[in-house]
Amino acid sequence: MHFLQTPIEFLKGVGAAKADILKKELGIFTFEDLLFHFPYRHIDRSQVYKTTEINNQLPFIQLKGKISNFRVLGQSRAQRLVAELTDDKGKIELIWFKGIKWIQSSITAGKEYLVFGKPSEFNGYYNIAHPVIDDPEQIENKKYLHIMPFYSITEKMRNRSMDSKALMKLTNTLLTDTRFEIEENLPIEVLQKNNLIPRKQAIEQIHFPENAARLIEAQKRLKFEELFFIQLRLLRYKQNRNQLYNGIKLVTIGENFNTFFHNNLPFELTNAQKRVLKEIRNDVKSGKQMNRLVQGDVGSGKTVVALMSMLMAIDNNYQACMMAPTEILAQQHYATINSLLGMMPLKVELLTGTTSAKKKKEIVEGIKQGSIQILVGTHALIESVVQFKNLGIAIIDEQHRFGVEQRAKLWKKNTAPPHVLIMTATPIPRTLAMTLYGDLDTSVIDELPAGRKEIKTIHRFDENRLAVIGFLRSEISKGRQVYIVYPLIEESEKMDYMNLQNGFDELIKHFQQPQYQIAMVHGKMKPADKDAEMNRFIKGEAQILVATTVIEVGVNVPNASVMVIESAERFGLSQLHQLRGRVGRGAEQSYCILLTGYKLSNESKLRIKTMCNTNNGFEISEVDLNLRGPGQLEGTAQSGVLDLKIADIAKDQYLLTQARETVLKILDSDPNLETEQNLLLKTYLTNYQKKARWGQIS
Repeated sequence: MHFLQTPIEFLKGVGAAKADILKKELGIFTFEDLLFHFPYRHIDRSQVYKTTEINNQLPFIQLKGKISNFRVLGQSRAQRLVAELTDDKGKIELIWFKGIKWIQSSITAGKEYLVFGKPSEFNGYYNIAHPVIDDPEQIENKKYLHIMPFYSITEKMRNRSMDSKALMKLTNTLLTDTRFEIEENLPIEVLQKNNLIPRKQAIEQIHFPENAARLIEAQKRLKFEELFFIQLRLLRYKQNRNQLYNGIKLVTIGENFNTFFHNNLPFELTNAQKRVLKEIRNDVKSGKQMNRLVQGDVGSGKTVVALMSMLMAIDNNYQACMMAPTEILAQQHYATINSLLGMMPLKVELLTGTTSAKKKKEIVEGIKQGSIQILVGTHALIESVVQFKNLGIAIIDEQHRFGVEQRAKLWKKNTAPPHVLIMTATPIPRTLAMTLYGDLDTSVIDELPAGRKEIKTIHRFDENRLAVIGFLRSEISKGRQVYIVYPLIEESEKMDYMNLQNGFDELIKHFQQPQYQIAMVHGKMKPADKDAEMNRFIKGEAQILVATTVIEVGVNVPNASVMVIESAERFGLSQLHQLRGRVGRGAEQSYCILLTGYKLSNESKLRIKTMCNTNNGFEISEVDLNLRGPGQLEGTAQSGVLDLKIADIAKDQYLLTQARETVLKILDSDPNLETEQNLLLKTYLTNYQKKARWGQIS
C-alpha cells in the first residue's frame, strides 16, 4: 500500500475514536484525504502585540504574557472560566465556556504563554474568548507560528475537542513523517511554462507557509492543478466521443423544415437564432455526434430553435424527442410545439408520469413503429419500455435537473447515439460553463425577438403595499393578469404555506369576487388541483395567480404583465430573474415589483439593485456567481465536477483559461498522451476512469 493510502486511524495521535469523527464529519479516510483538506484561511502570527495595542480593527491578535487569576463564574451549565493575561503594558481577560476543567489543568498560573484569538469589546474592556494558547518554549521550531492555517471543522468535532488546531497538529505530524512523499502529477514542461512550483513543495507550503509569497505560490500551483485535470477529463471525453462514435448524418433540409420556415414561423428569427441554427446544422451533417449546449435568456426563443432542429431529423427520416424536468414544463413544450406546427402533418405525443396506461401503450407502440415523429415528456421517456425506431436527436431542457445516469439512458435509446442538444434558460457564466460543460460545444442566444419590450423592475418596501395594490388594479382594468409569488424554503415549509395563505386571504379583501378571480398554486396541492388552478389562469378565467416558486419555469401566459415577488430578499438572483421572465411575453409593457422589508443585508441590497439595473441574464449570472460561489448555484451540486477543494471559479478565471489552453495544446500535439512527458497524465486519467463509470456520457 502506498503511504498516503494508509487509513487515517494509523496516524500518530488519531486512533479509532478520532478516526471515526474524521470519517463521518469531514470524509477523511486516509492520510491523503487529510493532506488535501486544505486550510480555508491563514492568519499571520509573526507579530506579537502589546495589550495596549488592541483595537476594533484587528480581527485576530497575538499577545505574550503571564496567565493568572483563574476563577469560575456562573452556575452549573452557564459556568465560564475567566483568567487574566498580563504583559508589561497592561492586562486582558481570557474567557472559556467549554472544556473548563481541561483548561485549568493544562495552564500553569504565573507562567508566560503566547495567546492568540479574536478580541471582543464589552463595557469598554477587551477580552478574548477561547484563545489558542501555546507554550513559547515548545514552539520555537514550529512553522505554523509564522502564518497559521485555519481548517474547516463541524460543531460535533468542536464538542469533542477536534478543533482547527488539532487538525493542524495532525497535518504537521503527517508532513514531518520520514516516509512522507508525494508524486508529481504534472509534466515538467507544464510546470515551467506556467511558472508553477513542484507538487510536494506546494502541499507543504499550503499548510505551513514560510511567508506570504510562498503561500501565494502554493495556492497558484494547487488551483492550476485542480482546474487542469477537470479540463483534461472533459476535453478527453469529447475527443474520445468524436473518435468512438460516428454521428447520424442529417444531410437533407427538406419539406418539413422549409414549410415551417416559410409558413409557420410566428416571428422573424433573430440573428442570434439564425447563428445557433447554423451551428447546429453544421454539427448534424458533419458525421460526428453533436453534443451542444444552447444557452438562451428567458424569452429568447429556444423552443423554436429546438423545434427546427427536430425538423432537420424528421426530414432525414429520423425521430426526435424532448425531455423536460417537470410535467408542467413538458406540457408547455407539447402545447407550444403543436401550436407552432399548426396543420403540418406530423404526429407529436406527450408522455409523462400521469399518462394513462392505455395512452402510454399506444405511444410506446407508435414510437417503436415510427408513426410518432416527436415525443415530448418528462423522465418517463427514459423508461426501458420506451424504444424508438430511429431516434435522430434528443433535446434535454433545463438539463441541470437531470442526473448523468438519467441522461445516459436517453443516450442509449439507439444503436447509433442520437445528436444531443441541451438547452438552459439559466444563463451560465463563461467560467462556470467551461468547468461544467467544457466537453460540449456552446451556443448562446443573446438577443430577444423583435417587439419584446424590456421588463421594468421596481423595488418597493412593504410600507408601499397599498400603492402596489392600486397599480395591480389599474393593470387588471386594462385586461392584464398578475402573478404574486411567495418564497418557498424547504426547512420552513409550514411557515411558508402560512405566509402564502395569509397573503391570499389579504388579497381577497382588496380584490373581491365576482369582479376579481384569484387562483392559488403551491407544492402541497394534488397535481390535478394544481393543474386546474394553473389552467384557470392560463385561460384568463383568473386575473391573479398567487403561487410559490412552482411557476419559476414553464408557464407561458403572454397576457400576464406584472410579477410581484414577496419577500424578494429571500430569493437568489437567478431565481428572481427566472420569475421575472414569466412576464414580458406579450407586446405590452410588463413590470416586476420586488417587495421587501426595510432591513436588508448588503448582499440582498446588491441582488435587488442588480435586478433593477439590468435584464441581461448573463450579467446577472456573473453577479450571482461572485455572490454565492459555484457550489451553491442551481444545478451544480449533482455535476460532481464542482467538488473543488481550492480553486474558485469566480476568482480564478485567469487560471482556468490558462489551464484549458495548456490542455488543448497538449491534446493537439499528443492526442493519445503517448509521449514520455505525458505518461503522468495518462496514468492519472486511467486511475480516475476506474472510479467514474459515466465518463463518456455528455
